[in-house]
Amino acid sequence: MAILTKPDLRRQILAARRALPSAVRAHETRLLRTHIAQLAADVQTIAAYIPVGSEPGADPDAVPLLDGLSGLRILLPIARTGQPMQWAVYRRGALVPAPFGLREPGPPWLDPQTIAQADIVLVPALAVARDGTRLGRGAGFYDRALRLADPATPLVAVVRDDELLDALPAESHDVPVTHVVTPSGGPVPLGVRE
Repeated sequence: MAILTKPDLRRQILAARRALPSAVRAHETRLLRTHIAQLAADVQTIAAYIPVGSEPGADPDAVPLLDGLSGLRILLPIARTGQPMQWAVYRRGALVPAPFGLREPGPPWLDPQTIAQADIVLVPALAVARDGTRLGRGAGFYDRALRLADPATPLVAVVRDDELLDALPAESHDVPVTHVVTPSGGPVPLGVRE
């Protein structure tokens, strides 16, 4: 059996996500929303993201994974090619279109080190291995940004149930996540942080 490369895995996972019926997506989104609200129940600041396309929790007209959170500061990423990821405070109804098909808050933007203020960091992923290896989209924005997070902060990847894998290919620049949250499994601790 051939070992799949990162690009092969990305294509395979994205195709599987696109093939999901909308009822399954909606059910998974409701479960993830509940799990994320429980994770954030006792924190003051969470760094998150707006799911897009076929990502778990994506909705072109709403922000279901974040709108269930209240009473805390939510930081969202600002990604620009060739620049470190910046952050901005989320305000309901105030998102604007951004590069890469994303939605983001408008200015003012905060510097890249702002991620260190987060008590939890939600991280997009295509898949996660049980040792914490995360497969992202390949641009490296999150690997660079996660290095600036407080070392004690949980780094939580959000994936579908079948995207939690036994192993994934890893490279030296990959930053492992400490937890994963899936619709059926909820939050699960992963590997040991280096």
